[in-house]
Amino acid sequence: MTAAKDYIETVYQKVEKRGPHQAEFLQAVREMFDTIEPAIEKNPQFIKWNILEQLAEPERVISFRVPWVADDGTVQINKGFRVQYNSALGPYKGGIRFHPTVNESILKFLGFEQMFKNSLTGLPIGGGKGGADFDPKGKSDEEIMRFCQSFMTELQKYIGPIQDVPAGDIGVSGREIGYMYGQYKRLNGAHSGVLTGKPVSMNGSLARTEATGYGLVYYTEEMLQSNGKSFKDQKVVVSGSGNVATYAIEKVHEFGGTVIACSDSNGYIYDESGIDLALLKQIKEVERKRLTEYADRKDSADYVEGSVWDIDVPFAIALPCATQNEISGNQAAQMVKNGVYCVSEGANMPSDLDAIHVYLENGVYYGPAKAANAGGVATSALEMAQNAQHGHWTFERVDEELKAIMKNIFKTVEETAKEYDLEGNYLAGVNIASFLNVANAMVFQGVV
Repeated sequence: MTAAKDYIETVYQKVEKRGPHQAEFLQAVREMFDTIEPAIEKNPQFIKWNILEQLAEPERVISFRVPWVADDGTVQINKGFRVQYNSALGPYKGGIRFHPTVNESILKFLGFEQMFKNSLTGLPIGGGKGGADFDPKGKSDEEIMRFCQSFMTELQKYIGPIQDVPAGDIGVSGREIGYMYGQYKRLNGAHSGVLTGKPVSMNGSLARTEATGYGLVYYTEEMLQSNGKSFKDQKVVVSGSGNVATYAIEKVHEFGGTVIACSDSNGYIYDESGIDLALLKQIKEVERKRLTEYADRKDSADYVEGSVWDIDVPFAIALPCATQNEISGNQAAQMVKNGVYCVSEGANMPSDLDAIHVYLENGVYYGPAKAANAGGVATSALEMAQNAQHGHWTFERVDEELKAIMKNIFKTVEETAKEYDLEGNYLAGVNIASFLNVANAMVFQGVV
């Protein structure tokens, strides 16, 4: 066993001992640690400074009670969190998630991933994540407003435009960001760029809503073209039907591909003729209804309960855009049998470790989330720049900046894999490149 491998395993055992029940966090750490041994071997100063153990422990985990009043007058209590994971490269930056499954493990894994993802953008932002076990589904606008105001009343003590700049995530769109921003402004008496993903009328950025989905497709197209392929004339399956999935579908169609399926939390629609984007947006963005409505209104579509990754039809490209661990090893193997040669992740850690092994063993072009879905946070950082300038950029300018960032991320990943004699292993390229960015900054700053 090399000194690097021995060090990696020793640190992982310590991490596991500290949080044996934090399954999602341990999975994220394992996936990263499994690929960075060459970087540790080449840079022994990382062992001297014990960088891995520093990286595996967030700088700060804040938890708090969120009381709010429902429409029926009852007092409800939820638990809120902010994980300020790593600030070596800049202010903490990462989304807020409102979902019943939110807990410390999930937010630590998201913050861990965010730290590395942000480093790949080349922008001066560190990593963080936050949220609450609150479910916005079925709540009135007034209930959501009261919850957001209570959540921000506590969170505002720990954030600021040069300290920690949250954004949206699952369950947090422009509506929720607007309510939280209003409360922050009320309590602090000033407009500031403390939240991104704001509505444009509140100094938000054009193209922010589209950014993660567009960026996913820009990154994937670069990866495909590097291997002599493209989206053109290819059948694509997308999971999810929120912002990321919707705008990934839009951009895939612009690039000449055909998305034949997308999903929600209960099932998926299969439309061999191609997803009707206008209808999908009407149902999900305007009416806020379930995907069963799509099948009811379009004769060529079927709605099937269960995971979209159980679909048994030929397709070439998979874009998982829903949630963590949505693709298992067995599902990945079935996808390969169905002709899938490219998987690129719009959600955070949507493939479990077994699924990733299937991709690597079968030569699938794999775009890990740290790189492929970095478009959202990249555009959030561009929103921070606009706020600092007290100005607005055009949609076209933001989109061009986003496209350039995603192309540069893939170039960095590809070159890093080649540098470490791992050409074509984009997982290793992503993990090593992002790790080096953060680790080197930490060495320069000393033990802090």
